[in-house]
Amino acid sequence: MADLAKLAQIVDTAAREATAIPQLSEKHDFTLEDAYAIQQISLSRRYGRGERQSGIKMGFTSRAKMVQMGLDEMIWGRLTDRMLVEDGGRISLSDYVHPRVEPEVAFLLKRPLRGKVSPMAAMAVVEAVAPALEIIDSRYKNFKFSLPDVVADNSSSSGYVIGGWRRPDSDIGNLGIVLEFNGRAVQVGSSASILGHPARSLAAASRLAGHNDFELKAGWVVMAGGATAAEALRPGVSVRCCIENLGAAGFTVD
Repeated sequence: MADLAKLAQIVDTAAREATAIPQLSEKHDFTLEDAYAIQQISLSRRYGRGERQSGIKMGFTSRAKMVQMGLDEMIWGRLTDRMLVEDGGRISLSDYVHPRVEPEVAFLLKRPLRGKVSPMAAMAVVEAVAPALEIIDSRYKNFKFSLPDVVADNSSSSGYVIGGWRRPDSDIGNLGIVLEFNGRAVQVGSSASILGHPARSLAAASRLAGHNDFELKAGWVVMAGGATAAEALRPGVSVRCCIENLGAAGFTVD
């Protein structure tokens, strides 16, 4: 049986030092449930260093991606306060291994949320919505990994950028989204790519929280999932996510 605490230490060190590691599943046999335990232990190490959980991110929120991966459920990871990148701020490529970026919609919760709820009920606890970007980074060598590897590595979540918050009753169902590098469109999509409507991702986050015996807390951010394919980052790029009627968010890569 795999030593989950030891594997958690490996992925935590890889993230902290931005070093590539061999995929864990090559030498260790562990389940998807074990992978979430590794993720939890790994993030607990961060909390011990002073970080605090600030929300969660959803992954594989595209039906096509779930089918491709042979899944019937999304994956999720944890966000911390130190992962937040200021809108318009800068990041250093040296802090990552294989960094990519995805345009997303973010929710800010005003009340706790947990268990099986409808998208409408989930939206009732939302204080605000915003355009957002998630910086994802797999720490595995040669970008080679299995699904449990990804989940153990905090579902690749490494950073997030939030644009200006908007009213929670803003229409987010089918908004055009453009991901730009230095003012040029590199990905184009729609908020409807997120499970048909981002609110469904929030409801799924609530259901998964209940299933995993925790709740989404007031003040947390929930990242709804990528609305387009992820784009690899490179030095000198100014990244901007523009969402129709919602606004924009961005950062620069050093």
